[in-house]
Amino acid sequence: MKSQFRHVALVGKYQAHGSRFALESIAHFLSAQGCEVAIEKDSASNTGLSQYPILDVAAIGAHCDLGLVVGGDGTMLGIGRQLARFGVPLIGINQGRLGFITDIAFDAYEAVLGPMLRGAFEEDRRWMMQAKVMRDGDCVFSATAMNDVVVNRGATAGMVELKVEVDGRFVANQRADGLIIASSTGSTAYALSAGGPLLHPSIAGWVLVPIAPHTLSNRPIVLSDTGEIAIEIVAGRDASANFDMQSLASLLHGDRIIVKRSEHQMRFLHPKGWSYFDTLRKKLHWNEGGA
Repeated sequence: MKSQFRHVALVGKYQAHGSRFALESIAHFLSAQGCEVAIEKDSASNTGLSQYPILDVAAIGAHCDLGLVVGGDGTMLGIGRQLARFGVPLIGINQGRLGFITDIAFDAYEAVLGPMLRGAFEEDRRWMMQAKVMRDGDCVFSATAMNDVVVNRGATAGMVELKVEVDGRFVANQRADGLIIASSTGSTAYALSAGGPLLHPSIAGWVLVPIAPHTLSNRPIVLSDTGEIAIEIVAGRDASANFDMQSLASLLHGDRIIVKRSEHQMRFLHPKGWSYFDTLRKKLHWNEGGA
C-alpha cells in the first residue's frame, strides 16, 4: 500500500551530531515509500543537503501534507508554531533527550513510520497560546507559545510582585520569583520543575504555577483555556516575559501580559496504539526499581 502522504517536508535539528546522516536516511526511506520529499530551508542550509527541493515555511504550508521533524521537542515546537496556521500535521522522530512529543526512536523509525504513512496513526490536536505585552494601552510585543508563557524576575533583583486576573476578575497579588502559565503540553516542562501538576493533553486547560512564591499557600491552579489571563507588573526590577523560552520582552511597572488561546492548533500524529501514559512512564522513569 502506498503512502497516504504525497509531499513530505523534512525538518532537522541541524546542530546535532549526525543530523545530516539522519535526514538523508529518512529522506531515502520516504522516497522509497512513494513520497515526494522536500527539505526545510534552514535545515538544508545548515546540513548542506541540496539533492532535494528546498522550501521555506510558507511553501511547506502551501504544498506539503506532512511535516516530519527529526530532533527533540524544541525542534518540534519551533517549526510547529510556524506551521500550525497551515494545518500541516507533524510526526516527530527523536534525536533529542526527553522527547515528549517527538516520540519515535530514530533506530526504529522504519518499522514505525511505514505503517503511519499508510494511515495507521493516532491524531493529537493541541491548542497553542497567544500572548501579548500591553504598555499604556499599546501592544509592544506579541508571540505564540505551545508550552508556556513565563514572567520572571530580573537576574540580580529580588522578587517581583504580580497582579493576576482571570477573565477580568482579580485573583491575587503574588510575590514570587515569577509565574508560569503552561498548557497541557507545557505541563511536563518548566511548570513541572516548579511543582506544577501534569495535565493530560485531552484537558482543555492551563496551569498557573508560581515560581518560589513568598507565601507558601500560593499553590498551582488549573484553569480553563477558553478564558483570558492577565498578569500586571506591580513591583520588581528587570522583569521579563518568555514565550516557550524563545522570545523575550523586557517589562516595566504597569505592563500587562495578556494570554488567550490561539486560534490555531498543532496537529501531531503518533503511532497506532500510542498512549500518553506510556510516554510518561518512559520519560519520567516511573516504575523503575519496582518488582
